[in-house]
Parts: sequence; structure tokens; C-alpha cells
Amino acid sequence: MTTHSTGKHEACNLVLFGTLGDLATRKLLPSLYYLEKANLLHPETRIIGVGRNELTFEEYTMLVREKMVVFIQEPIDAGVWSRLKERLCYLHFDFQDLLAYDKLNHVMQAKPQRMIAYYAVQPSLYGQLSEGLADAGLINESSRVVIEKPIGHDFSSSQTINDQVARFFKEQQIYRIDHYLGKETVLNLLVLRCANPFLSSIWNNQSIDYVQITVAEEIGVEGRWEYYNDAGQLRDMLQNHLLQVLSLVAMEPPVRLDADRIRDEKLNVLKALRPIERSQAHHVTVRGQYQEGNVHNQPVVSYVEEEGAHYASQTETFVAVRVDIDNSRWAGVPFYLRTGKRMPKKISEVVIFFKPQAHDIFRQAHLFTSPNKLIIRLQPDEGMEIQIMNKVPGLGEFMELQESTLNLSFDKTFKLAHIPDAYERLLLQVMLGNQSLFVRRDEIEQAWLWVDGVVDAWRNNAIPLCFYEAGSWGPRASDKLLSQDGRSWEP
Repeated sequence: MTTHSTGKHEACNLVLFGTLGDLATRKLLPSLYYLEKANLLHPETRIIGVGRNELTFEEYTMLVREKMVVFIQEPIDAGVWSRLKERLCYLHFDFQDLLAYDKLNHVMQAKPQRMIAYYAVQPSLYGQLSEGLADAGLINESSRVVIEKPIGHDFSSSQTINDQVARFFKEQQIYRIDHYLGKETVLNLLVLRCANPFLSSIWNNQSIDYVQITVAEEIGVEGRWEYYNDAGQLRDMLQNHLLQVLSLVAMEPPVRLDADRIRDEKLNVLKALRPIERSQAHHVTVRGQYQEGNVHNQPVVSYVEEEGAHYASQTETFVAVRVDIDNSRWAGVPFYLRTGKRMPKKISEVVIFFKPQAHDIFRQAHLFTSPNKLIIRLQPDEGMEIQIMNKVPGLGEFMELQESTLNLSFDKTFKLAHIPDAYERLLLQVMLGNQSLFVRRDEIEQAWLWVDGVVDAWRNNAIPLCFYEAGSWGPRASDKLLSQDGRSWEP
């Protein structure tokens, strides 16, 4: 994952389909602002916003700037905005109108250079957009396309969407984004493991007891009830993000640092995931749905009382699952994955629990010791903690032990005024043509094959929903998932 570059890319026409949608205004355009501020955009690169709204250029840029005021974490620099605005243009676009693609071609011919098409739209449009671009002669060997996960809602639908895009783009032209792979701490996983001998030598089942991966959200469905009710937390988050993080934690060191070698090793992990059998699902999975409660002392309604909800919905808003990896490195080490909405706080982290000493001299002396833990924080405060045992300083007759934390917070340690957002890094890597931080088709499909097995094990409500109060850490059954193995969640 260290193969990413910060060098200057060749000039390109970056075409943002869905330019006024949530993803573009909340993440993509602010990220382009920061790339402009860091002077990482080629002087000739243009940004062509494509949307359904009939707007003048001034109306479009005014809307973009209004959104940036909300989503950029500092006052907007007038000079940076002026330079970015010069790159922008806007095209009113009906995706079903063939003439619209000809208009886009005309705009692009003003500066004929590499096209990067970013599909910030629903996946059902990916094939249609690709065909329209191809028919207008806009796709060539230098073109690239960026598509967002999740791709499809199961193995079959992901194959269909991937096939539609693959008709017009080769695999090396397709950049499938999982924004978790652009986070600084995720990028650091391979460095942490492979550049530090004291960790690389113990990153296995001889030294590690178990691993937890948690992605907790404070928010509910945020007006996306219809989409979310069809997807659920299993498809929306666990398949989409947690399995990617798991594969990075568990992968073998690649033989060299290039995109395909890294992705080969991630794929090997996904292939080694033990299937969830229907007969075992009640022992290793938990489905939950939030009820009314309080988040940060603010009352919130239950999932089935959200706007547009169906009261009888059986969709899960919480998932916990024990995952076993059937290979020599991880045999016997369970990976516990947990993700949910309306949790007490927003947090994404990986916790590595190391095994206790086989012969603990302090326990013989009736002194409490706790196994070491490595906590890798993905958000909100990116960084790492190592929890170790220390002697409490003092002159007393008896020794006292205490768990201490070594804390590496990236913004404080590296004194960074601005830690780049994942989308800043990913957009830059697309422009540079580096696929290391992107997901290959076979990874997507292997993840879906495993998740489809879980869905099948849950079919016909075989694993009933467990309800949990909004603002809690999920249903009690998720605690039992670990306690039956003599373990517990952190936090």
C-alpha cells in the first residue's frame, strides 16, 4: 500500500457525473479543492461537472462554493477557489439523450486529453453511461473510469454491472473505489506489519488471540430508507468496507509492492474465509435493528419509524459476525466484525488482542496483568495505540502493575494542519494511474460470494432480529457472540 505517489499527473478531463449529488458535493469537489491548494493538479486539468439540473456556469459554481463552505474544515482561500473555478465547467445532461454525449464530446475537444469519467451516480446507470460514452467516441486506450462500491447487491448483480462496464473499459482502466482504502491508517497497515520486525514476527496465530473490526455510526438512514431497506447493514457496510479492512489485516506480505501483487494477497484471504453454514449461523452471526432511544442526549426514533419506513421491516441495522480464516497463519484466530447504525459514537477501528504469556510470573505473585492490545483507529482520530503493562512508579514495598497506553495520533505526532481525506488520495491516484488502492473485480465477486452465503443462512428469518436501543452498542446477543468464546468487545 506504500506504492501510492504524490507526483504530478498528466493533464486530464475529469468528468463528474452526478456533480451536484451528495458524494460529489460532500467529498469529491472538496477533495479537488485541497488538491488544488496543494498544487497537485496539472495546470491543464479540467473538471467537467455533469448533472440533470439546467444551470448556468455561475449558478453551478455558486452552488459548489456554498457546499464547500459547509464541508471544507477551514475558511475558503479566495486564491485557491479562483484557480479551481477556472478549471470548472458545467454541462446539463440527460443520461438517456444520445445528443448529450455528443455535447460532452464537443466540450472535451476544446482540450483533447485523457478522459477520467467518475460515475458518482447509482450503479444501475454505469452500463448506460459507458455505452453512451463509447458510442460518442469518448473512450480510448487512455481513458479511465471510477465507480463506487457497493457494486450490486449480490454476486449475480455485481457480475452484471461489472460486465456492463467491462464491455467498454479494460480492467486496468477501471478504478473501483472503497474510500476506506484511502484512509491514512489503512494505508499504514502494510507498513506497520512489514517494516517493523517486532510486529511482523508476531503477526500470526502463535501470538495473536483474536481480532476485532468495528465500524459504528451515530447516524440513522439519513433519508435513504428505500435504498437501505433493500441493502441492510450486511451489504451496505460489512461487504462493502469491513471485508476489505479484514483482508488488509490478514493478507500475506506481497512479493513486491505493486497493485496486482497486493490485490492477489487480499483475494487469497477472501478465498480462505470459512463459509457461514445455515446450521451454524445462530452461533456466529447476530442481526439487530435499532429501536427508539437517545444519541448524544437527543431522542431518536426507531428504524421502522424513520421517514418513508415500512413498519414491518425485517432489515438489519446492526451485524456482528465471527469470521474464521482457514489458512496456516490464522487458523484458530477468530475475527469478530461488528457494524451498526445509531451507536453511541462514530468510530472505526481494528483491535489486535495478543495472547497472554504462557508462564506469567506476575500472576503467580497475585499481580493482575492484561494481554497487550494494538488499536488501529481509522476514524475519527486516525492513529494507533499500544496497550502494555507497566510498573507504577513508587517506593512501596509491593510492586503495583498498571495498563498503560502508548498513543500515536497522526495529526499530533506529524503536526499536520490537514490530514488528507481518503478521496483526496484516491482521486490523485486515479489521475496518476495507480490502482494499488482500488478493488479488483475478482475481490468484489469473492466478497459477494461469502456474503451471499450469510444472506442464504438468514433466509426466511432463520436468524431472528435482535432489537437494541438507539445509542447503545447493539443487541445483547452481540456480547454473547464473544462471551461464549471467553472474550469481550472493545469498547
